Amino acid sequence: MAEGPLSTPSEAAGRQAPRRSLLARWGRSEGAVAQTLITPGQLLLLFVILFPAIVAIYISFTGWTPQSGDPWYEAYRSWLWFDNYWEALSGNAFWAAVWRTIVVTVVAVTAEFLIGFGLALLLLKQFRGRGLLVVVFLLPMMVVPAVAGFIFYMLFQGDGPVNAALTWLLPGEVNIGWLTDPDIALFSVIIVDIWQWTPLMFLILLSGLVALPEDQMNAARILGAGWRHQFVHLVLPMMKPIILIALIIRAMETLKLFDAAWLMTQGGPGDATATMSVYLYRETFIGTRWGYSSAVAILVLIMVSMLAMRAIRPIEAAAEERVDDLVVAEERAEVSLEEAIEAEARAR
Repeated sequence: MAEGPLSTPSEAAGRQAPRRSLLARWGRSEGAVAQTLITPGQLLLLFVILFPAIVAIYISFTGWTPQSGDPWYEAYRSWLWFDNYWEALSGNAFWAAVWRTIVVTVVAVTAEFLIGFGLALLLLKQFRGRGLLVVVFLLPMMVVPAVAGFIFYMLFQGDGPVNAALTWLLPGEVNIGWLTDPDIALFSVIIVDIWQWTPLMFLILLSGLVALPEDQMNAARILGAGWRHQFVHLVLPMMKPIILIALIIRAMETLKLFDAAWLMTQGGPGDATATMSVYLYRETFIGTRWGYSSAVAILVLIMVSMLAMRAIRPIEAAAEERVDDLVVAEERAEVSLEEAIEAEARAR
């Protein structure tokens, strides 16, 4: 007689025997063995994250600097308590750097989203040369940020290609101080960020649009809904979690903007482009105020953590909405199936 596809209880027990004997030999349960295996990685990660954080908090309460001649573990000799924190919170330089960082983040991320979403909608349908266009749009994202900053540093020179092109297009000679005018320099940095990271926004949004269910879109077309109604009532609600994730990812990255601002202007002219990262770099490596810099870094970490916690809530809410919609749709499908079965039974 041929063997069936299902194994007998004795065969299943035989296959489980080596596993059980191994756990019994160790004298531990499955959960304990798993915890034992991942504990070294957890300890390493804890050391990599926790040790620098403890050192930064310790240094932030002191006036220690490498030029003092004392090792970092003897920073208590210049203990200042909360003076560094008070200096940062009561000074204009810190809040000005925070404000510039917020301006860069809001303007750059908004422009990247609008341009990226527009490109994603244009390239959603298949056409000849679509793959080549997608590759071309993704090229800026593959450039090293330091290289991108140097490229635009050359383009934005007073006698550089940008002013030359504007002179050719516009009447009269154009000589815009892209890197020397305090009112324009910050927007020059924003342009670099938009150029380099719009492709990432485009890629995320295009992936979301491609994954949208076609049946709902086709049903809307059959019912006579126009493109505008489809976009407002179908595309945007279904894309809400993807949009939120894309915006949060880019906002978190833009808050750390350093390469373009430093390579193009070194935070200048004056402090016109001194974002939080540039401000910290100046205070740490130029001013060598490591205690004050540590206090500023801790304050920035607290602010960003609060923003991140606040930003996660809409994603969780959107995910819950999607789960609720799926549950309702499944219940409706079950009801429809039951009705179809009952109708078939009555017909018989």
